Amino acid sequence: MTDAARRRFDELAAPYLDDAFSLARWLSGSATDAEDIVQDACLRLLKSRGDAPVEHPRAFMLAVVRNAAHGWLAKNRPRALVSAGGAEEAEAHPQALAPLATASAEEAMIAAAEREEIEQAIAELPLALRETLVMREVNGLSYREIASALDAPIGTVMSRLARARARLATKLGARR
Repeated sequence: MTDAARRRFDELAAPYLDDAFSLARWLSGSATDAEDIVQDACLRLLKSRGDAPVEHPRAFMLAVVRNAAHGWLAKNRPRALVSAGGAEEAEAHPQALAPLATASAEEAMIAAAEREEIEQAIAELPLALRETLVMREVNGLSYREIASALDAPIGTVMSRLARARARLATKLGARR
């Protein structure tokens, strides 16, 4: 690896690997597949010859991950298949269950059921809405950064977020 490629990777990818994994996991529904997607995104970034300055490196990295995820999903999964995670997800992120250790068994079961219900509702969103919602609510990107990552106008980002939130509210409200 050249010094320039290493510097580019250190600047554009390394600081955002956790966010990249999170987005890939939400898009693929699997921690194992997310690892493959992030690896593919990193390889794409290393192979790229561009040295133009990047205004929003986090958004740029997530755009590379998003594109890698779309390519990986098109190649490895039928369009109708949507995975919502499961035991593999819990094992991949044991720290997420830490707050439940102090709760009563009943509280822990209720919290786990609610979390699973929310994750399922997010997983059922159309991909365009899901990726926009995850970039905003999970990765904490600004509207401008999401627009840059998706190569879409800010109005489209705002519209997708509003539609995603409305669908979640409807779906989760109907279940309660």
